[in-house]
Amino acid sequence: MSEIKKLPESEFEIMMAVWDQSGPVTSELLLERLNKSWKKSTLLNFLSRLCERGFLKCEKQGRINVYTPLVSREEYVRRESASFLNKVHLGSLTALVASLYDGKAVSKEDLEALETFIREAK
Repeated sequence: MSEIKKLPESEFEIMMAVWDQSGPVTSELLLERLNKSWKKSTLLNFLSRLCERGFLKCEKQGRINVYTPLVSREEYVRRESASFLNKVHLGSLTALVASLYDGKAVSKEDLEALETFIREAK
């Protein structure tokens, strides 16, 4: 998939539930996992949109629709992270980390882990 669009919150929650499973899922399984007060028709609408956008594949197995992810969690997170970095911090990882540190969202332990990651990545 060449371009992945950012998912709205509800669709992202559905994809997280799909990614958490080790194989294809049904709408019934997702309704159980999501712990939402959605009607089945609401979930089916979201699933249909995710299929149209290329995130899921829907296959009929007997009388049941089975959904399989076409985009991995890792690929989605990688592209969303890059998009956020470019849009908000103009591509500067240093600016991102500085803003998180100044905002107390990153601890000294996080920075030490980041240092280790950078050393190992070199």
